[in-house]
Amino acid sequence: ESASIGYLIEEVEDLLKKYIQEGDRQAIFLLGQLYFEESRYEEAFLKFAKVKDTDLQALYQLSVMYYDGLGIKADCKKAVEYMSRISTTASLKTEHLKYAALYNLGRAYFEGFGVKQSDEEAERLWLLAADDGNPKASIKAQTALGLFYCRPDTLDLKKAFFWHSEACGNGSLESQGALGVMYLYGYGIHQDTQAAFECLKEASERGNVYAQGHLVTHYYNKKLYSRAAELAKRMSKYENIAETARVTDCRIDYIRKGLAIALFYYARCLQLGLGATQNSKEAQYYYSKVAHLDLKFDPNSSLSFGM
Repeated sequence: ESASIGYLIEEVEDLLKKYIQEGDRQAIFLLGQLYFEESRYEEAFLKFAKVKDTDLQALYQLSVMYYDGLGIKADCKKAVEYMSRISTTASLKTEHLKYAALYNLGRAYFEGFGVKQSDEEAERLWLLAADDGNPKASIKAQTALGLFYCRPDTLDLKKAFFWHSEACGNGSLESQGALGVMYLYGYGIHQDTQAAFECLKEASERGNVYAQGHLVTHYYNKKLYSRAAELAKRMSKYENIAETARVTDCRIDYIRKGLAIALFYYARCLQLGLGATQNSKEAQYYYSKVAHLDLKFDPNSSLSFGM
């Protein structure tokens, strides 16, 4: 099967090269994209660079490559320069690129990559990228604002709830889990355990580990120990956190928090024989795994929300 796919890729490559020889400049970007998706980054860079002044998609991909150091030396300032150009020149046809660029620029300012760190500028850019909750705007920016307003330095839980609601309505898995936690503890909204359960359950089924951890908490506090232990035991099988983050498009730190919560309660169930056969040795093993996750986790504190 892999051989047949390789053959098809070669055919597409040859066809695009033929179009390029006939003067089709769009084919230059498409060939670059093919190389990019095949991790042939140096070849992709050459194609994107050739049309970057007339093709915003190529300019965007170059910015990503500079930011991540793919096929070229990482250059955050160059990445920011290109993203800035996209954010001010996008047309209706490429409006999605404008929103993506604004989101990435917000990240650059928030993290201090290629620019001086600035919460104020990150917030301004994310608000532009989120475009009042427009489903065609950057949903990542909407989620980022939800997280931003849960930070101690920029705390505004009503705004956080608003942006997580918008992002969740537009399909954000991460925001759906966050909403469940906000309903569970009454953050930025009246406490509603039924709404919390529905949000956490659906987000959990979609793969949100943070939501799964809080669903374990919900089951445990409701004395549904078998359900808590069963879900936590399934979660204990998570090995590759980075891959889970990639697949679910959720932040690694929240995946780690969710896993820590679940493992704590699983250890508790094993220690006390609640919903699982009592096993002190196994309980100690899972307590140690929580410690190895290197998180300051207090299951009795609402601060375990961690946003």
